[in-house]
Amino acid sequence: MFALCSCAPAAHETTLKLWAFGPEGEAVGKLLPEFERAHPGVHVEVQNLPLTAMHEKLLTAFAGDALPDLCQLGNTWIPEFATLGALEPLQVYVDKSDVVRRDDYFAGIWDTNIVDSALYGVSWYVDTRLLFYRKDLLAAAGFDHAPRDWDEWRRAMAAIKQSQGADKYAIFLPLNEFEPLLNLAIQQSDPLLRDENTRGNFESEGFRRALDFYLEAFREHWAPPLSNIQVPNYADEFGKGYFAFYVTGPWNIGVFKQRLPAEVQGHWGTAPLPGANGPGGGAAGGSSFAIFRASKNKQLAWELVEFLSQMKQQQRFYSLTGDLPARRSAWDFVELETDEFTHAFRAQLELVKPMPKVPEWERIATEMQLAAERVVRGGESADAALRALDAKVDDEILAKRRALLARKVRQ
Repeated sequence: MFALCSCAPAAHETTLKLWAFGPEGEAVGKLLPEFERAHPGVHVEVQNLPLTAMHEKLLTAFAGDALPDLCQLGNTWIPEFATLGALEPLQVYVDKSDVVRRDDYFAGIWDTNIVDSALYGVSWYVDTRLLFYRKDLLAAAGFDHAPRDWDEWRRAMAAIKQSQGADKYAIFLPLNEFEPLLNLAIQQSDPLLRDENTRGNFESEGFRRALDFYLEAFREHWAPPLSNIQVPNYADEFGKGYFAFYVTGPWNIGVFKQRLPAEVQGHWGTAPLPGANGPGGGAAGGSSFAIFRASKNKQLAWELVEFLSQMKQQQRFYSLTGDLPARRSAWDFVELETDEFTHAFRAQLELVKPMPKVPEWERIATEMQLAAERVVRGGESADAALRALDAKVDDEILAKRRALLARKVRQ
């Protein structure tokens, strides 16, 4: 009996560690029993971390050689961990996969996972920011459709402001968020950074055009000069008609369905973000799966990535979280087809672009937001703000990057 017991296999011979954050970390556990049944002896251990603590936790784990096998990474974090050498290149796995196929992913989203021509992530779910709007307020101002370009948008905002009166506005552009300005700027042909992402390009014609459109909303009093802290309950204010347009992401579909009053339901919609000459697209967002180079279970980790990338699992995950599927084929799904609010996202995802692929990007984006806020609140000229922004990016934020690249060239 002792011999038989000593030879029996352990209940779980391999533990695969997955780190995730937020609602996604809670939901993914509901998908894993099927994977474990298909992989006897494998247990997937999910550690769900708060988003606010995730970045620091990953850096600490990297320094202490304690990273998990794979992780949910926001796509703006991919360049940082690729630069650290922490991530496993994935192209060799994709080349052999029948599940993960590049042509089934939105091009701009897929591109967020490529750093220096190497693939380091596979998109798990996607998002982008576009226009949420009040159909009834737009109609009352004389418009029967959402604006499709900047000229229509200007006319609509001017008409809504006139119709609504002095104490209400056409649009809410929170001054402590960089995303509204970023999405206007990323539509432009001029890149946000130049010289191989080593210098700022905020004095370019394209960024100036985007900033001027953004500032016009405040100059014309179409937007209140407020932060989201000063308008803490944006859903209620949207429902009350305090503003008619809001640039935000797919997570607010569920929020507005739940929190807008009954008399407003049926009177709001979503539309692709207008561009200078038609739908302009926006920034590619979402999260990806990344496998860490230090993992001793890389092949098994890839099999989990494939499993969670299956069309069925992408659709189940949408049902659990409302996160939009990364694969185009997964959108052929009754829950998405019958939800009118997702259709604009499907259209815009074909137009999205990745943000600059440098570890310093989030800091640069914050400085961009602060520069715009100084113009709106403090009366600084746009020219002065952009000169200062480029100088700060060049001299403080990207100087080390230029030095490292120069040293690499000399070697």
